[in-house]
Amino acid sequence: MNGNQNPYDPTEMFKSWIQKSGRSQAEFIKNFGSLMINQSNQTFNPLETLKGISESTKQTQSDMMSNMSDMQNKSMNTMFNIGQMLPSFMHWGAYKTTISSNGRISIPEAERNALGLGDGDLVQVIILPIAKKSKNKEKKQ
Repeated sequence: MNGNQNPYDPTEMFKSWIQKSGRSQAEFIKNFGSLMINQSNQTFNPLETLKGISESTKQTQSDMMSNMSDMQNKSMNTMFNIGQMLPSFMHWGAYKTTISSNGRISIPEAERNALGLGDGDLVQVIILPIAKKSKNKEKKQ
């Protein structure tokens, strides 16, 4: 029994690695060469190309961050504005009532109590017609 033998031969593994690496390098050089040949009467400057790509990437990232910042600012402003309006709605109520024969409307007692309204308090009324009585005194739904 041979327990100390390694089934892998490091020299063969290294040789295979070198061959694969050589093929990869050859493929890269071939593609890089065709890139340089396809330049229209311009000399290929890898440093300038890299600078151009870096600037383009930097500008794209900057634009993306700016857009995200604008979106966050707009949503924060919207939330702030809603927060500013909420106290007004806390003292607001809606209910249905009818107009009496002399043109008056009344606020039911439960709504007056809920809103903390009393005699002489000034309120604002917004009229939104819902239904009209028919000529035979029946209400339309």
